[in-house]
Amino acid sequence: MNTPNQALARALAIACFASLLAAGCSKAPEPVMPAATPAVPAPPPAVTSVGNDIDDTVVTTRVKTALLADPMTKSFDVQVVTRKGQVQLSGFVNAQADIDNAMALVTKIEGVKGVENGMSLKDGKVTVGNAVDDTVLTAKVKSALLGDAAIKSFDVAVVTRKGEVQLSGFANDQNQIDRAIQVAKSVEGVAGVKNEMSVKK
Repeated sequence: MNTPNQALARALAIACFASLLAAGCSKAPEPVMPAATPAVPAPPPAVTSVGNDIDDTVVTTRVKTALLADPMTKSFDVQVVTRKGQVQLSGFVNAQADIDNAMALVTKIEGVKGVENGMSLKDGKVTVGNAVDDTVLTAKVKSALLGDAAIKSFDVAVVTRKGEVQLSGFANDQNQIDRAIQVAKSVEGVAGVKNEMSVKK
């Protein structure tokens, strides 16, 4: 038979158990953490291709080498500029046959997709004095072009003969060509400017 103390102890135990049970049932469930997702490596940075520039440099070197090795063209100051395989020749030569020979020679070179002729025929003989003056003028024109913000970003070949400056190369647009001609004409000692530049395609 239970004593009053035992009955009281039992009642308290039941009350505590019920209280704990109620607390456990009402407790909010622990948030379930999602399984760790494996880290995905970041894609490698995009690499800018300079293949065209490298190819054009190789083609330009091949063309210059071939022109220097050819008996008919090695004595001429022929400028070579290449853009996406398109080669532009400029400078001054003695006769039309020299132009034709240079064009035919360059067309056969590996990597050349086309040839533009910007060469001109020489007008009279050049004296030593003319040659020195022309070299100085060429340097002045190149310096002026490099110093102009509108055109310094593209490659302009400059050849001078008896004060006449010939510009060749590939520009971004007609405005750059017009600006290059204007800058060249403004250089002291320049008797005239011949444009052989083309707009990039």
